Amino acid sequence: MALLETDGLTKSFGALTAVNGVSLRIEAGKLHSIIGPNGAGKTTLFNLLTGTFPPTSGTIVFDGKDITGTPAARIAHLGLARSYQRTTVFPAFSLLDNVWVAAFATSRPWKGLLFKNAHEYPQVVERARAALSDVGLLSKAEVPAKQISHGELRQLELAIALAAAPRVLLLDEPAAGLSPDETRKMVALVRALKGRYTIVLIEHKIDIIMSVSDRISVMHFGSLIAEGTPEEIQRNPEVRRAYLGGVAA
Repeated sequence: MALLETDGLTKSFGALTAVNGVSLRIEAGKLHSIIGPNGAGKTTLFNLLTGTFPPTSGTIVFDGKDITGTPAARIAHLGLARSYQRTTVFPAFSLLDNVWVAAFATSRPWKGLLFKNAHEYPQVVERARAALSDVGLLSKAEVPAKQISHGELRQLELAIALAAAPRVLLLDEPAAGLSPDETRKMVALVRALKGRYTIVLIEHKIDIIMSVSDRISVMHFGSLIAEGTPEEIQRNPEVRRAYLGGVAA
């Protein structure tokens, strides 16, 4: 059963069509990867799914409801959360406070915020601590974000997404810029989350994609050119041709 799907999704910026008629079906509980050379339209697709951009045409359906054009803030409340290629945290905040903001923003209405200390919301604090625990950072909960390593910042970004209690987790190159050891740790985290969440993954490291994905969709110049299991994608001649002029696999 598809939890998230698109039909003919298109986004044009003037004469440039960044996403062209993309129809996807993301099955509940699966890890579905989106791959393709640089400029294929992968991140623009994520921006459409999460409400950052409105589509030029086409539809987005989440859990049977049409959410096309829904603003990003509302998308998060519906249960779609994402990480970004570039780290976006509050460097002076502790790790716990960074995650607390995401947990609070997607919880109950903000009534009383001006009259309470952040830690007077025990359920929000508990959710934030659970998210840090899931990514292995609970022991550093009180450490300022500016004092942790790049690999730990990527883990923190993942915790921020988890704190929103998502039903679908969209991960945009979570291993970008990581060392081999950090990459192995991130892959282990993603594997641990499989089954607990429906995951949509963008990643350029093809060995990671092939090792964690249930299904893979391939984009090229804004369009989908192939979809299948990792084994089917590896054998697909059109995918090989697309990568010859793009990012080396």
